[in-house]
Amino acid sequence: MPSSTIPQRRRIENAFDDEDTQSSALASSPSQRKKARLSINGNGIASPNGHSPQPDGTLQKETLRAERSNTKHQPGSIVRVKLENFVTYTAVEFLPGPSLNMVIGPNGTGKSTLVCAICLGLGWGPQHLGRAKEVSDFVKHGCHEASIEIELAGDGHRFRGRNPIIRCNIKRDGNKTTFSINGKPSNKKGVLELARSFSIQIDNLCQFLPQDKVVEFAAMTPIELLRSTQRAVAPQEMLDWHDELKDLRKKQRDVEIHKASDVDNLANLESRQRMQEADVARMREREEIKQRVKMLEASRPFARYRGARLKQQAAKQRRKDAASELKTLEDEIQPTLQAVNRKQAYRGQIETVMNERRAIVDRLGRKAHTYVQKMEGLQEKINDYENEKSAERAGGKQSKQESIRFEQNITRLKKQLEERPADIDVPAYNERIRERVRAAEECTSEARQLQSVMQDLDRQGREKATRIHQASRDLENLESQAGQQQSKLSKVSPDTARAWDWIQKHQDEFEKPIFGPPLVECSVKDLRYLDTLESLFQNTDYTAITVQTRNDFKKLQNQVYQQLQLSQVNIRTMTGGLENFRSPVSDDELRSYGLSGWALNFIAGPEPVLAMLCSEGPRLHQTGVSLRDVSNDQYQALRESRINNWATSKASYQVVRRREYGPEAVSTRVRDIKPAQAWTNQPVDMSAKRELQENIEGWQAEVDSYKRQIDEHKQEVAQLREKKGGIDDEAKALQDEKVQKQKIIGEFKGLPSRLAQQEEKYVAVQRQIAGVRERFMAVEDKQDQLTLEKAQAALDYAGAVDSFRKAHCDLHQVEVMLIEANSDFETLSARNSDVKNLLDAKRREVEDLGKALADDQREAHQLLEECKRVMADQTPEEAEFFKTLPAGQSYEELEVEIEGEKGRLDLMHEGNGGVIREFEARQRKIDDLKTRLEQVEHASADLNNAIKTIRDKWEPRLDALVSQISDSFAFNMKQINCAGEVSVYKDEADFDQWAIQIQVKFRESEPLTQLTSHRQSGGERAVSTIFYLMSLQSLTRSPFRVVDEINQGMDPRNERLVHARMVGIACAPSSSSTSSSSSSSSSNNIPAEDLSVNASLQPTQQSQYFLITPKLLHELRYEPGMRVLCIASGEYMTERTSVVDFKRCVAIRRGGAGGRREVAAM
Repeated sequence: MPSSTIPQRRRIENAFDDEDTQSSALASSPSQRKKARLSINGNGIASPNGHSPQPDGTLQKETLRAERSNTKHQPGSIVRVKLENFVTYTAVEFLPGPSLNMVIGPNGTGKSTLVCAICLGLGWGPQHLGRAKEVSDFVKHGCHEASIEIELAGDGHRFRGRNPIIRCNIKRDGNKTTFSINGKPSNKKGVLELARSFSIQIDNLCQFLPQDKVVEFAAMTPIELLRSTQRAVAPQEMLDWHDELKDLRKKQRDVEIHKASDVDNLANLESRQRMQEADVARMREREEIKQRVKMLEASRPFARYRGARLKQQAAKQRRKDAASELKTLEDEIQPTLQAVNRKQAYRGQIETVMNERRAIVDRLGRKAHTYVQKMEGLQEKINDYENEKSAERAGGKQSKQESIRFEQNITRLKKQLEERPADIDVPAYNERIRERVRAAEECTSEARQLQSVMQDLDRQGREKATRIHQASRDLENLESQAGQQQSKLSKVSPDTARAWDWIQKHQDEFEKPIFGPPLVECSVKDLRYLDTLESLFQNTDYTAITVQTRNDFKKLQNQVYQQLQLSQVNIRTMTGGLENFRSPVSDDELRSYGLSGWALNFIAGPEPVLAMLCSEGPRLHQTGVSLRDVSNDQYQALRESRINNWATSKASYQVVRRREYGPEAVSTRVRDIKPAQAWTNQPVDMSAKRELQENIEGWQAEVDSYKRQIDEHKQEVAQLREKKGGIDDEAKALQDEKVQKQKIIGEFKGLPSRLAQQEEKYVAVQRQIAGVRERFMAVEDKQDQLTLEKAQAALDYAGAVDSFRKAHCDLHQVEVMLIEANSDFETLSARNSDVKNLLDAKRREVEDLGKALADDQREAHQLLEECKRVMADQTPEEAEFFKTLPAGQSYEELEVEIEGEKGRLDLMHEGNGGVIREFEARQRKIDDLKTRLEQVEHASADLNNAIKTIRDKWEPRLDALVSQISDSFAFNMKQINCAGEVSVYKDEADFDQWAIQIQVKFRESEPLTQLTSHRQSGGERAVSTIFYLMSLQSLTRSPFRVVDEINQGMDPRNERLVHARMVGIACAPSSSSTSSSSSSSSSNNIPAEDLSVNASLQPTQQSQYFLITPKLLHELRYEPGMRVLCIASGEYMTERTSVVDFKRCVAIRRGGAGGRREVAAM
């Protein structure tokens, strides 16, 4: 599409020095549905196709001159906006004036597009417009890239005194946006920083109010309005102070909450401490007693050690005394014991000799036994040689027998070699066998062919049987309601019918039951409402399949779209039930409007399906139905009620409310009721029934034919198998005969080798027989040698036995002498037994005392080690306690003391064992709370000081600022014979709740009331809103302000008054030009007494204003410096832009002659 051609314009500064144009151009190429969009500006008119109609290539110059204005663009205001391929424009250039710019044109011509371009071109996002979500959506349809170029008025310091030009390129592919400043690449952050350096706040609805944000501004709370107002007219430090105050107040509330909580906790803890003091004192005393008992018990080893030490010393002394007595006794009876001792020594000598001789006897006995064992060993060897000779005899006998057998075999084999067998014709046998194998294979092949034919016949029979079964089901379905509905579903949506058939066969594979389309699952309870109810449904509602879980949805979606390759299937998820859907009004109220009930009450079906129809599609729970049409009064009542949908027997109604255009923006869509098609009861299709019956009969005949053919083929297969069995038997007999003859010939050929083997074996056996005799003689020689060795061993054994006998006689002699010595010793000992018993008794006494002393020493040592362990593990408190114990305290005395302390402990109540720990932990908490409360007091004082310091700076300036806004607002309201004021609502407890309160009065009889969305009408709210925005004009910090279609909710009177005030404020001269202001006010009938107020509220430097509106009233007020941007578009616009003379049209409209008079405003 060709783009528009924009001529090279003069420098902006020179253009505004020469004249202030009254209209500027918006140029575009024609769209597919409309003719060219025409725009004019101070430089010329663009042609519909974007090319100049003049031969020299320049645009026709149709400058509409206005009264000269000396107003300049203030820094940051918009000097120029150029668009290419943006929304509806192919190419366009706007040249707004420095004061009030009115953008007018019918709806849909592209007025709000200028607002979108300002927002996006200065770096803000589409979320501030309330339209499209993506930036790429603003690229013109059919184009790939759009551009926005915005020239801002410079401040004379930056950019070398030039105006900054911001260019924004938007690419549809990838949703990308690029920026440049004065031709140098930049980014969104750099553009935003530049815009904010001029105090431009696109995100502030008090400065930038697009059409789709009007409702959002009207819904702005007083708290939000205060913040937006400060952002619009207050310096940044006031916003920072407010934020700091809110943060400090929040911290202060948190501190106070914590303080109150800590105070309550402290009082509670101290009260509980006082209540438990007596119990804790008693428990502590009891703990002290328990500790003393524990320490006394720990000192037991020391008491036992002292007792054991004394016992050891006493035992030691007793043993010493007994040993002394034993020595005295031994000295007294020493002579008497010497004779006994000598006799005892003689007996000992005899015992020694007897032991030596007994050892000699034992040694000689062992030597004789050795000779016996040697003779037994020799005899065993002799026996082994005897066995070996017997084996040789047996082996010689067996070898002779084998020699005879080998000789017989040799004779037999030689005889067989003389008888040669007949030869065999192997190829002839093989050929006869192959003939029979081929015959068998032919039988097998014929049988396989017959079986293949039988399988085909069986498969065809099963297919026909399946068709018969399906046709029978279809025949039954034709005669049932469900079948008719299934048939209708197949006609309406074949894909859905296939999907539903698959679901019915696989229901068990899902988590919860799957429900079919309402066409199949649901029915109408009362057929009188059939036409009315069906009018509420779309085709997608009839055929929607309902699932109850997300997993079932994913599984069914994959099966339908991926596996079954179906496309026209609608799947909906419904996880809840009907309890989640409530009707907008009660049933009684519904009947009061002339409706019989809700559509949901007249349809029967599974609850999930009905819930789905309430959630999506017809919304049965919100749609009323009736057989009679409603009256006019009932219709008006329904339009004003919360019921948006209802249907009667003749028509269905849908109420559409456009809340963004106020409560009166209500329309109703009416559709006629058509006859029902889905849930109707239709007669059975006899042609379809007849066709199914004929198909079943034909298919059954084919099945019977297949069965007969299969039976015939089975008989043929059995005959072929029998024939093949006979052929296989003949082939096997021939094969066995051939093998037997081949075996005989093979054996004959092997006879020479067998004969040689037998002859070799015969020779070996002969050699073996010769070796047997030699081995037998060698064994006899060895046996004789062993017999001689055995005889010598017998002689040695006889000598050893003789020596053993002599030694044994000597032993008997010594034993007799020992018996005599023992007799003499016992006789002498019996004479001195009393003396010996006394000595033995004394010795046992000394020995027992020694053992007792050893036991006492061991016990004392163990107790000493235990005392050392106790001392190693003792605590300092136990060490001090042990020092206080009596030095000579015995174990019994210690036990008595322990029992006494335990008795005291038993007399005291045990109580709760954790009371002391709880008491001490609570005391620590009390100490911590007291410390924390001191810190909280200091923190609270610091916060109070910080809040007071910031509030003393912020509140007076806020009051002064709001006071100025209130004076301006009251003055503006007074000009339309109304009243108003603006104040600050101050919540001392929370700076977050501080808000702007706007109070208005539109009638003499009523007081000032707060502006809300419920008290005032839409037009009154619109008037108040625009006056509030205009009240910020004299204080604004932003170089321009945009308001889009704010006058749409006003009546003509208010619109005219508001327009006059807007022109007066936006186009008023600076404070130095008081005379011009006075004359302008006089010409517009402003009371003289208000001139001083009006003059005091005029800004020293005007900011730029954009007012977008689709319409203007006649005879409105205009001022020098205004600029009207007219956008003309439509199917009746001429493509010959050169013949359009806007200047002459304006002159004619204002009553001029011939269209030659210059106009002051447009």
